[in-house]
Amino acid sequence: MLEAGDSLPDAALVDADGAAFSLSAYKGKPLVVYFYPKADTPGCTNEAKDFTALGDGFAEAGVPVIAISRDKPAKLAKFRDKYGLAVRLASDEAGGVCEAFGTWIEKSLYGRKYMGIARATFLVGADGVIQRIWPAVKVKGHAEEVLAAVKALG
Repeated sequence: MLEAGDSLPDAALVDADGAAFSLSAYKGKPLVVYFYPKADTPGCTNEAKDFTALGDGFAEAGVPVIAISRDKPAKLAKFRDKYGLAVRLASDEAGGVCEAFGTWIEKSLYGRKYMGIARATFLVGADGVIQRIWPAVKVKGHAEEVLAAVKALG
């Protein structure tokens, strides 16, 4: 996984509307990037709803929030619309962005090993350098903790 002090990888993504964009387009302003395993599952839904609920605080700080999974854009659009999500949902279908950030990992469930996305959040400064990382995120209270860190960047 990337570490604090590393530069933000320039990654090409597609959002829920099918629009292509790059993380480098955000250079010059702080940015929150978080990875989640799968759209419309309980933990991922709660995390996206929590970031959406705090959207005004992130907007006031001038910090966009991008949520990345390997779901197809159409599934992301359905997820966004179902819950009224305001974070920018991005698709990394091929997995290159997850690989670049180090969030594509081996997981284990009931003794079965498989590859999946580690729930992790990255706070990037305006200079494109990662300021803080939350690996192995627990959803409850996480969005609030990230917003507090964003405000501390000030």
